[in-house]
Amino acid sequence: MKALCIAVVAASLVACASTPTVNTDFDPAANFGAYRTYSWAVKPTAGSPLVQQRIVDGINARLQAKGLREVPQGDIALAAHTVTDRRQTLDTFYTGTGMGGWGWRGGWGGGMGNATTTVRTYEVGTLVLDMFDTRTKQAVWRGTASSTVPSSPEKINAAVETALDKMLAGFPPAATAGR
Repeated sequence: MKALCIAVVAASLVACASTPTVNTDFDPAANFGAYRTYSWAVKPTAGSPLVQQRIVDGINARLQAKGLREVPQGDIALAAHTVTDRRQTLDTFYTGTGMGGWGWRGGWGGGMGNATTTVRTYEVGTLVLDMFDTRTKQAVWRGTASSTVPSSPEKINAAVETALDKMLAGFPPAATAGR
C-alpha cells in the first residue's frame, strides 16, 4: 500500500515537470532567405516585467545567432504575447481492504474502502510569437509554446529558455521558392 502511494506521488510530480508544447507555422511562399533585419512591433506585456524582458532578450539572442539584426524598421516585425490560464486537476485515490465475491448462500461479501480526492490548481503559460513581412504586411511565421508555469523564478527562467529553444529551433524554415 505504501509503495502504491509513493508511486502515485512520483507520477504526479513527473506530470508537473512537463516540457513545453511547441507548434510553429509559416507561409510557404515567404522568402525567409531575404530577411536580414527585424524590429519589435509588440513586446510581451502580461506577467512579470522580468520574465517579459527575459523573453525579449531570449528571442533577440536566438534571432541574432541565426544572422538577423535588430533595427528600428526591420524586414520582419515581431509581435509577442503571453497569457496564463489557471487550471485544475482532480486526482482520486481509492483504498480498500478485503475481497468481494458471492457468499455460500448467494450473499454478496465485500470489504471496506475509502476514496481520497485531491484538487490541484496550477497555471499554464502560453507564449505566442508572430512575425510579419513589413513590406507586404502579411504574417509569415508563428510559434506558440505552452507549459505549466513553475513556482520558482529559477525554474521559470529555465522554462522560458527551453520554450524559446524549441520554438525557434527550426527558424528560419527551409528555403522556399520565393514570392
